[in-house]
Amino acid sequence: MSGLEPGFLVALASGGCAGVSVDIVLFPLDTVKTRLQSSQGFLRAGGFRGIYSGLLPVVLGSAPTAGLFFGAYEITKKFGSEYVSHSYMPFVHMGAATVGEMTACLVRNPVEVVKQRTQTNPKLNSVAVFKETFKSEGSYGFYRGYISLLLREIPFSFIQFPIWELLKKVWSDRQSGNVNPLQSALCGATAGGISAAITTPLDVAKTRIMLAEQGTKMADGNIFYVIQDVWHTNGFKGLYAGIVPRVMWITIGGAIFFGAYEKTKNVLIKMKNQE
Repeated sequence: MSGLEPGFLVALASGGCAGVSVDIVLFPLDTVKTRLQSSQGFLRAGGFRGIYSGLLPVVLGSAPTAGLFFGAYEITKKFGSEYVSHSYMPFVHMGAATVGEMTACLVRNPVEVVKQRTQTNPKLNSVAVFKETFKSEGSYGFYRGYISLLLREIPFSFIQFPIWELLKKVWSDRQSGNVNPLQSALCGATAGGISAAITTPLDVAKTRIMLAEQGTKMADGNIFYVIQDVWHTNGFKGLYAGIVPRVMWITIGGAIFFGAYEKTKNVLIKMKNQE
């Protein structure tokens, strides 16, 4: 990361641009991953039909979700770096990622609920799923699985962001200069792929909770019960259902996401300095 830290608004705009870019481009892979993880099974959940089902809430939610994450991440990282020695910066990155995820998930959770229910019910559109969720479950329905989402996102970011920052630092030190957006993208792809593989069981549990029928034990949101149930029912294969499209999606997405973030940030900072 360059010594010039972006302000909250720059991070917000950069993150928003990055989020929209990656979610639209890689949405079909996310749909395949969700259907593989569904308790209905891949074919009953829609197979390869309606591969863009659920895109609308993603488009509407991507910018604010990613923007809020990076805004909170950059501010927390800047604050922490002023009080923590350089050797402990990975812990600052972990803490900043945690704050970012807790903030972003307030928007991400409703988006995920509507998106995944639409992905596994291709005959319905996003508006119909939104109305049905609100009618049957009220506002709570949009925050079904919030704890499981946090328990997936925080460990993911705990792994991803320190690796991303470390790879950028190593690359920067070797070339005696700041990494460019393309180099940052490659670092992000590597960090994302590793993190995605490790946290796949948490993603499976989150998906099962969000798709569970209201009133069932799985719908209660107990992630440990869900993981245990998946293990007893489908074993290791069930816990890692959808790992290939998930790792592919997040690896490619990491390249697009971090590359777009750094590029947009650099452009905005340059524009700001020219004022």
